[in-house]
Amino acid sequence: RPLRDAGAQVVLGDLKERSSLDAACQGVETVITTANSAARGGEDNPQTVDLEGNRHLIDEALAAGVKQFIFVSALTADPNSPIPFMQAKGQTEDYLRGSRLPYTILAPNGYMEVWIGMVVGMPTMMGQPVTIVGGGRRKHSFISVGDVAAFILAAIGNPAAINQKLLLGGPHPFSFRDAVAIYERVLGHQIQVSSVAPGEPVPGLPETMAQVVAGLDTYDSPLEMTETTRTFGIRLTPLEEVVRRTVTSAASA
Repeated sequence: RPLRDAGAQVVLGDLKERSSLDAACQGVETVITTANSAARGGEDNPQTVDLEGNRHLIDEALAAGVKQFIFVSALTADPNSPIPFMQAKGQTEDYLRGSRLPYTILAPNGYMEVWIGMVVGMPTMMGQPVTIVGGGRRKHSFISVGDVAAFILAAIGNPAAINQKLLLGGPHPFSFRDAVAIYERVLGHQIQVSSVAPGEPVPGLPETMAQVVAGLDTYDSPLEMTETTRTFGIRLTPLEEVVRRTVTSAASA
């Protein structure tokens, strides 16, 4: 409904059904795909959506003569990753590069609203303990979803983005425990935290997300964003701003 209200023409399709994508690509100059299976389940999984589904979309975009294909991947996407989600993302990047389509690959670090929101924000706002995988002290340059959207818009038709892979992160690296501390500061009370070993279920998280969170506890991923933000004219959003917005929204709901 919000898209229609904004004047967009909505065409329904399913990445798992290539024939449903033909109408969506006809007459289109730029295709942007942000679709992924991370928070879904059932028939929507890394194989059917992130790998096969995106290949269907790339093939249809090529057939339709699309001028730019913008693929939102992930920072740790790797065709040889042991994590199916990241493996599918990495294989899709390779497929896109070999497709002859002019492309832009955006490889953001984890989304603040998704990963911090699911691991820390959701249980906190429900009055439940936060469950962290492993030590929860590895630092990552998580980025706001809105900032990634801004990079997408800035990349459309931009020569600096054509046939490029852009690594995207937030203004400062932080850990899950740092995120807990920010929620505590914003809310004004202590949050109970428990820990599980990698591979154990995490309350409230789909299996794919739990796998990724476990992986995040094995490395740090700080990113220097000064040159990239200057090139594309983007202001990065700090985590505390996202947390305050989330808390305010929950309080007014």
